[in-house]
Amino acid sequence: MARLRVLVWNVHGFRAGPHRVAAAAAELSPDLILVNEVRFRWRLRRFARVMGMEVHHGLSVSGSIPNAVLARPPWRIVEGWSAPLSPTAGLNRRGVVAARVGRGGSRLTAASVHLGVSDGERVDHVREVTDMLAGAPRPLLVGGDLNESPDAPAVKWIADRYFDAFARAGEGPGETFPARRPRARIDYLFATDDVQVERTFVGDSPEIVAASDHRPLIADLELDEGPR
Repeated sequence: MARLRVLVWNVHGFRAGPHRVAAAAAELSPDLILVNEVRFRWRLRRFARVMGMEVHHGLSVSGSIPNAVLARPPWRIVEGWSAPLSPTAGLNRRGVVAARVGRGGSRLTAASVHLGVSDGERVDHVREVTDMLAGAPRPLLVGGDLNESPDAPAVKWIADRYFDAFARAGEGPGETFPARRPRARIDYLFATDDVQVERTFVGDSPEIVAASDHRPLIADLELDEGPR
């Protein structure tokens, strides 16, 4: 079995500074990070460099998708892709950033998603996301800030197709927002059934609380090793 730790975090544009966010993330020793609100390439690159991780992101001169996937050696990013979701007038552009990640005989697909603040848009977008990922190689992880609670329509839609890692093996209440006094569980990791979850929890150290307006979700996973 291949074991890995996955961290899902809305980093709030690295407003606390890439080094400060990296110091908070490093204490959790993640193998894979799915991040939202990365905003600026130079901040993301500095964060990745400090973490010693390879990065695939959706930032570009036009049509940027501010999500990213990072992998720590011996895990590596084999290939990556990004795709926008349907635009909504007056709202921020959303999209999917995904990477095929490998180590030895193990492979997985990891997708970083950040849904918006409009109820109707979230439902439309999550359906687009699951359509986009329907043919992606498995095992598959989908993580990010979905901006709604577990009993809301968009989360229920994706939870009917992939399992919610926190619901399966979560410790504590699971709230991630706002960071200083969290009262909403809006950050998630979903996975296909060929992934085993040992433990899922929310980071709560003072360094983490000071690094972003969200707390990160952390999941310890196991994958079958073998050809993909």
